[in-house]
Amino acid sequence: MKQHLARIAILVHDYDEAIAFFVQKMGFTLLEDTPRSPTKRWVAVAPPGQPQCSLLLAKAKDEEQAQYVGKQGGGRVFLFLHTDDIQRDYEQYRAAGIHFEEAPRKEDFGTGAVFRDLYGNRWELIERSR
Repeated sequence: MKQHLARIAILVHDYDEAIAFFVQKMGFTLLEDTPRSPTKRWVAVAPPGQPQCSLLLAKAKDEEQAQYVGKQGGGRVFLFLHTDDIQRDYEQYRAAGIHFEEAPRKEDFGTGAVFRDLYGNRWELIERSR
């Protein structure tokens, strides 16, 4: 059996502001933006060079869903983004206005730094040890 994760849905308040953050600030690729109805779109973005698993930007449809925007990890790091150069990405993201909770730190697994996306979800940027 062969399986892989294809999409991870992340709740957003607005499609266009989420696209702007992920594409313009994080450098992700916009894979798809297809209207499904007057209020719903199928929007997928992925890190550069890795379209196998993408984020589905899912607009919260009601107040119940809206309360979870930015809180999908329950306060824990929710998503882990691996990079081949953490210092480069850390500096580029900070210059783009992305808030980091810490400077890159050395760990057994490599170097990591926690940041928040536009809604407050916690991510960890990781450069694995070679």
